[in-house]
Order: sequence, then C-alpha cells, then structure tokens
Amino acid sequence: MRVPPDGGCRRKTVSDEAPYAGLGPEQVLDAVASLGLPVDGRLLALNSFENRVYQVGIDEAEPVVAKFYRPGRWTNDAIEEEHGFSEFLAALELPVVAPLRFEDQTLLTWHDYRFALFRRQGGREPLLESDENLEWMGRFLGRLHAAAADRPFQHRQRLLDLERTSDAVAFVQACPQLPIEAAGRYRDATSALLAALADRVGTGRWAEQSIHGDCHRGNVLWTDRGPHLVDLDDCQTGPVVHDFWMLLDSDLERRKRQLDSLLEGYEQFAEFPWSQLQLVEALRSQRMVEYAAWIARRWEDPAFPRLFPWFAEGRYWDEHIQALNEQTMLLQAGRHQ
Repeated sequence: MRVPPDGGCRRKTVSDEAPYAGLGPEQVLDAVASLGLPVDGRLLALNSFENRVYQVGIDEAEPVVAKFYRPGRWTNDAIEEEHGFSEFLAALELPVVAPLRFEDQTLLTWHDYRFALFRRQGGREPLLESDENLEWMGRFLGRLHAAAADRPFQHRQRLLDLERTSDAVAFVQACPQLPIEAAGRYRDATSALLAALADRVGTGRWAEQSIHGDCHRGNVLWTDRGPHLVDLDDCQTGPVVHDFWMLLDSDLERRKRQLDSLLEGYEQFAEFPWSQLQLVEALRSQRMVEYAAWIARRWEDPAFPRLFPWFAEGRYWDEHIQALNEQTMLLQAGRHQ
C-alpha cells in the first residue's frame, strides 16, 4: 500500500492480517473500564467493516460507543485531526457525534489498540424520498461545507488522487481473488477507465476543501430534529459534490428531482459549484475501483471472506468489469457534452 503524500495512511503491517485477534468482549470491557467508567458487562457489537465498534453498558448511566481503530490504517495525527474536525463542527451546533475527552485526550490507547468513546446517539434510517427531508439534508450539508471551508486538513487524504486509484488497480490485478481468465479483461477495462478518469479529473481546476468524504445513507441517522452524521472516519479534502452523489437514486429522473431538493436547502448556506456535477461519474468510477481494492486488501481479515464471499466468484468479476466498461463510456461521452 502506497503512503499518500499527506501522510494520512500508514504502511501495511503484520497486524493487518488479523487486526482484531486480541480484541474480544473481555478486552473491550477492560479498555473502557481503564478510563474509570463503571462498565456493567453489557456489550453489543455495532455494524462496522473497517473498525470494530461496540455499545458498552455503563452502570447507572447511558451506554457509550467504543470505536477501536483498525491497526495500521491511519496515523495518530490523521485520527486526531478527524476528532478535532468533529469537535469544531459540534461547537458550531452542527449535528455530528464528536468523541468524548478523557484527561483532555480523544484518542485513547489500550495495549496495542487505539480507540475513542462517543455518546450513544440514536436515530433511524433517513427517508430521502421526501422533498422536505432532502431539503433538510441539503441545509445540513450547506452548513457543514460553509463551516469546513476555512478549516483545511493537514493529515487527511485527498480524494482526487488518481495515483491512489492507480495503486488500487495494481493491487487488484495481483490479488488471488481475480480469476486468471478475467485478468486480461480487467487490465484492459481499468486501463481505459484510468485514462478517462485522468481526462475528466486532471484537466479541471476543481475547488477542494474539507468534506465528510463518505456521505451515504448508512452514515446518516434521522431523528425528529433532523439528520446527523455518526461517522467522520473518511473525512478528507475533495470537491463538495462528493458529499451529494451517494445520497441520490440511480434512476436519472428521480436523481434530478432529489438533487434539486438538496440544492434548494444547500444554497441557503453555501454556494454550490455547479461545474462539479461533471465530476459525479468520475467519482463513482473511482469509488468502484477503490472499493474492490479495499476488499482485496482486507481479505486476510477473517471477517471479510465471511462478509463478501461473492468477491472470490467469477460472476462478480464479470459484472464488475462490465460496470467499469460502462463507466468508461459514460466518461468519454461526457467529454463531448
């Protein structure tokens, strides 16, 4: 794994092969108890692929959420910058869940693990079919981007880094899950896609700033007070449109209506750079490539073959290569629009 120029990621270590082998229920409880909290033995594993996240019961108090960071993924500086960004947004009364402080520290350690604690924040899946809710979500993103514009990251990665995408392609080409009979088609498809991406991304001077970086429905919870974000683990520097496109439907007509509603709310707080809509298919293509590489890089983690068994099947690779070819055609067609 290449280390990005901004130092946001760390090199792979042996611990990546079984990163949580030493973290069982007893160890999780001991880590939280080491902070002086009276844990009551209740423990609930929460949904998370990259890290390990648990709801931990506290005697005569609300439970806390403990997030154990995957070893070797982020530097301490990158994690602390994420925490500081969360606290900055929370201080402006934006609905994000910031980490709790213990002896003025948010990044905590227990044996070989780094972790953080958060207050539990409930909510339900966002219903973004409603124009009213979409506009509400747009106002939230407008406030977030307006606040974040003057707070650049120093240690987080940059989204429009095509060298990282090229590295992802190279990693997948060498991974044993890619069938031999599909390797040539994957090489041809990704070669054409990388060229189309360079043509779309590399020729524009796109405005970039601090963004959430992974703003999809799974990272948004809704209450009667509206949306809030529960995870800033992938906050990074990039174009603001990246925090929009994963919220939109795949159907073109519905997507247009949803975007109109989002921007109706957004532009109450921030000016939207309309030219960045040209980046949406490039960002989708980049994510498709890097998602496959993410699974391949994590395959030695025993959780991943259980969660993604289809990744080692020929049918997945046939469909993936076809999807990459379709994205290339979309990017090439967009060049002439």
